[in-house]
Amino acid sequence: MIPSKQNHLDTAAITDPGSQGRLNEDSYQITSFTISDDDTPVLLSVVADGIGGHKAGEIASRVAVETIIESVSESDVGDPQWVLKSALLEANHSITAEAAEDDKRKGMGSTVACALIIDTALYIATLGDSRIYLIRDNVIRQLNIDHTWVQEALDVGVINSEEARSHPRRHLIRSYLGSSDPIKPDLRLYLADYENMEQAKANQGLPLLPMDQIILCTDGLSDLVADEEILEILQGDDTHDEQLQKLVDLANLRGGHDNITIVLLQPPAEELFEEDNS
Repeated sequence: MIPSKQNHLDTAAITDPGSQGRLNEDSYQITSFTISDDDTPVLLSVVADGIGGHKAGEIASRVAVETIIESVSESDVGDPQWVLKSALLEANHSITAEAAEDDKRKGMGSTVACALIIDTALYIATLGDSRIYLIRDNVIRQLNIDHTWVQEALDVGVINSEEARSHPRRHLIRSYLGSSDPIKPDLRLYLADYENMEQAKANQGLPLLPMDQIILCTDGLSDLVADEEILEILQGDDTHDEQLQKLVDLANLRGGHDNITIVLLQPPAEELFEEDNS
């Protein structure tokens, strides 16, 4: 693919260390390309939340983002799901290799959430508890599943959603880049609660509509700001940058116990959308 200086979607992003004086171990990047043979626009956004502390988490999230961007850029995205899966596996290898070279980095890792948009088709891949949301028709929907103890407990009915929000194990991540256990990049994209795994995988390539909003965020936001509150703020009249700042401010007002990173991607208004794709 060919790097492009122009995004074919509107974008906004913010990262904040939180209000507890923590080192910011989150990383993110938004990168645009065109497919060399037909100039199809491509946008890739990656958000990563480092694990490990003592600057190791910061290194892990940076390596994750850089490796995934490089891996995808070297592909032709002919098979987007395979490209994303391969990129996450490569990032996992890069992180574990760096950790093995320095005792201070042992145990470092990172969550990751990737959104790959080829023209108007959305593909996602995740590991950990960073999230991807879709806002469409005044409804917010989490497209991925958290890889946490709490999510597993919810799935089998051990706890309910209210208990999950304050459960002491809510930060226990089951799968992440850099894990000593083999990873399985999650390529499911859920559009309804009743969908099974195969249906969720079949949703990949979801056609985006004008004015849809895709939000990628770390758990510094989702732990403290409810989905409905995210929806309300993003449907306001403020600019995208102002909306993201309001979300960060709200998370910090409620304790800001973790780093907060948010990326917003939005197809342009319908008339521009049609013009871009004519």
